[in-house]
Amino acid sequence: MNTAVAGPLTSVGQGAPPAFHLLAKPTGPICNLDCEYCFFLSKEMLYPGDRFRMADDLLETYIRQLLEAHRTPEVTIAWQGGEPTMMGLDFFERSIELVEKHRKPWQRPEYTIQTNGVLLDERWAHFFARHRFLVGLSVDGPQEIHDTYRVDKRGLGSFDRVMAGFEHLRAADVDVNVLCTVHAANQDRAIDVYRFFRDDMGVRFIQFIPIVERSTEEMLPIANSRRSAISTHERSLYVQQGDRITDRSVDADAYGRFLIEVFDEWVQRDVGEVYVQMFDTTLASWYGEPGGLCIFAETCGLALALEHNGDLYSCDHFVEPDHLLGNIADTAMIDLVASEQQVTFGRAKRDTLPQYCLDCDVRFACNGGCPKDRFIRTPDGEDGLNHLCAGYKRFFAHVGPAMTTMSQLLRQDRAPAEIMGMPQHRAGRTRPS
Repeated sequence: MNTAVAGPLTSVGQGAPPAFHLLAKPTGPICNLDCEYCFFLSKEMLYPGDRFRMADDLLETYIRQLLEAHRTPEVTIAWQGGEPTMMGLDFFERSIELVEKHRKPWQRPEYTIQTNGVLLDERWAHFFARHRFLVGLSVDGPQEIHDTYRVDKRGLGSFDRVMAGFEHLRAADVDVNVLCTVHAANQDRAIDVYRFFRDDMGVRFIQFIPIVERSTEEMLPIANSRRSAISTHERSLYVQQGDRITDRSVDADAYGRFLIEVFDEWVQRDVGEVYVQMFDTTLASWYGEPGGLCIFAETCGLALALEHNGDLYSCDHFVEPDHLLGNIADTAMIDLVASEQQVTFGRAKRDTLPQYCLDCDVRFACNGGCPKDRFIRTPDGEDGLNHLCAGYKRFFAHVGPAMTTMSQLLRQDRAPAEIMGMPQHRAGRTRPS
């Protein structure tokens, strides 16, 4: 993203970042599915008795403040949930009108939405195409994998309905980024999952998201239960606490193997044709540039979450009372983003790294990973190691030679795709050129 200042800096914005990313949740945690691993469904407990619909006046407040807070030409308007399409198409039509009303002449809005795809039809697809939305579609792989955890309120799989929505997007030529969670049901089927996306769905943008459900020892039996089997009085607000994980969570070593298997397929035939966020981010690290993925940045704090009522939280994964910054109806968004509370939250990612991470050869690519997953101990007993550390180290060590080659190609103004013709990077070979 271009971070050059394109407009005047107001007194309100002094010391604030020129840009940031914000996920707006117009339905809060309310969703028409009941995915077994979804940490966000419990967030309705933060707002008992609420209707969970963003009001029109708050919608305008959000759009206006988001545009005012950005000093970069590009401004991303990002929608998530819960399931944001439950607001209905008219809500999003109004959001476009408000962007046009409040944006400066030099600002270029970029629209994104994350959806389970169940409600998508021809009208939605044409709307997304007309306004050039990037649609993040949640799919976990072929039907037998996807339907393991991605179920509706009756416990029925959602795959067929998701694929029907996807066909509408494809027919309208909408840009689609598949969001695939990696968990116990698909961690050992990397190639099946990747080829399904590439060959059966024909998508070219893929994001893999590891499922790590934390729990305390006391709550683990309940956390391991299917949501539908948990009584109302047993349910609790999900917060980032505990050093145990659920049976659904991805194993650290298995996650590393998953990424390696996909990478070995990709580096032989798909470089420049299929874009896997993890690989793009890793290549940026080897090249010496920011990768754009917050979990691998040195510090965080520039990816926030806005609830349906205007409450602003430090991060989508920390929508919990301790990380509530304030409400944009009471305090300007930019002041909350630049607040000492948020700055401290972001710096803690770097400042609390254990020595094991500080001494690690791949710290430049990992930076400790997401703080939400840093709850195990290092080999020498220090707290704060990432649950996925073993998998990350295995992956980075495996891809290092290829990443070195591709970064060298970039520095020579050549395409990284040229690596596919180099024999030393064929299947099973990882030595550097």
